[in-house]
Amino acid sequence: MSESGTVLSAFADGVLTLTLNRPDKLNSFNEDMHLALRAGFERAHRDVDVRAILLTGAGRGFSAGQDLGDRDPRKGTPDLGHTIETFYNPLLRLIRSLEKPVICAVNGVAAGAGANIAFACDITLAARSARFIQAFAKIGLVPDSGGTWNLPRLIGEARAKALALTAEPLDAETAASWGLIWRAVDDDKLMDEATALATRLAAGPTKGLGLTKRAIQAAATNSLDQQLDLERDLQREAGRSADYAEGVTAFLEKRKPEFKGK
Repeated sequence: MSESGTVLSAFADGVLTLTLNRPDKLNSFNEDMHLALRAGFERAHRDVDVRAILLTGAGRGFSAGQDLGDRDPRKGTPDLGHTIETFYNPLLRLIRSLEKPVICAVNGVAAGAGANIAFACDITLAARSARFIQAFAKIGLVPDSGGTWNLPRLIGEARAKALALTAEPLDAETAASWGLIWRAVDDDKLMDEATALATRLAAGPTKGLGLTKRAIQAAATNSLDQQLDLERDLQREAGRSADYAEGVTAFLEKRKPEFKGK
């Protein structure tokens, strides 16, 4: 395991595990943590040995969002747009554009940007004790980190507005039943289940998984005709991959496939 201090990084079985590591601050984001987390996702983009990412938090919370002490208006009016453009938006784009599975294990409170980063991941599991809070309304801000894009698409406008305007906590089981996350699991089983899932996906045909991720994300803005054309093009690409050849060959030979993500 390596560490920058604010983010712990471990690699095993094709899975790069990134752990937000400011537990005394509920893993709230400062610039150092942003840069360390971005470096982890940039590594996943360029390193062919990384087949999946598992994102979680140290201590009793996933992330409380932005460290407000770093953006204290008593010390001068902060340019929060610059903060978003410099740190949050690049991170969200790295998560969404990575054509490898990104699994998130929410181990406690996920508030503000912390919640919306969790929702932006491909498969999110949460401990039953976890809570998701659109905390922006408590301090006069607008949901960021893709919140205003993801929330209405995942749960509809009415629920999205209610969560954003009231800042009421949402428990993990309700988040799962609404479709905000994949599943709520017992607290003591969260990391075992998330690690097993990440490991299984990393050993799978990650070339096709990445193309599937691209297609599903594109559907939000494509017309049906555009999506049908995209499915055709991506299936052509997948059908030419070594993973497809291995998958079919293994099926016909009645053996376990050995995918390489190519």
